[in-house]
Amino acid sequence: MLSLATGGKIGLTNEDRISVKALDSVSFSLKAGDKLGVIGHNGAGKTTLLRVAAGVFEPTFGALETVGRVGGLYDLTLGMDMEATGYENIRVRGMLLGLTRREIDAKTDEIAEFTELGDYLYLPIRTYSSGMLLRLGFAVTTSVDLDILLMDEWISVGDESFQRKSEARMKEIVGRSGILILSAHTLGLIEDVCNKCLWLEHGRAREFGETKSVLDLYRKAAAA
Repeated sequence: MLSLATGGKIGLTNEDRISVKALDSVSFSLKAGDKLGVIGHNGAGKTTLLRVAAGVFEPTFGALETVGRVGGLYDLTLGMDMEATGYENIRVRGMLLGLTRREIDAKTDEIAEFTELGDYLYLPIRTYSSGMLLRLGFAVTTSVDLDILLMDEWISVGDESFQRKSEARMKEIVGRSGILILSAHTLGLIEDVCNKCLWLEHGRAREFGETKSVLDLYRKAAAA
């Protein structure tokens, strides 16, 4: 096995195929109200950890136990149909996020109002600018109440006016979630939002604990 500077461990299998151990013996538990910040260099395993927590990747060993609805604020436009209208994509995206038809119908007017897209919602989304598309995806994704919220960096979309609106929505959804796992490179954001911190290094948990103590160690290591 070879340890990389910006990643986990790699090696060759018996079939001469490359295998990557993105996470290795990472173990922690969170309770309701915990906000966990995940830090580490590029390739340390932060995004992989979120995908395991979301159920996208299945652990090759060990176990993952979650209680409640789990979802993430990433890939905001995943699954959208470019030929379908904005309103049709509210339904499509909502169903992908685990909402029932009744839940989507109850949220559609609020989602439409938040986007500020007006009559554009009756048009195919291939006619949208990239900013309009992100507005729609952000509005649908952040309308879902989650018990465990996963975030790969803090999300802010749209022009200056809409960014203020999206920032307020982000704080609202973080406050509503029972547990937050936030991967970020901005340490100040981790300090402001999180009470727990996990420092990943080469796929392993180097430190886990209260945010201030872990960030102090991380900064000392970075300075050295």
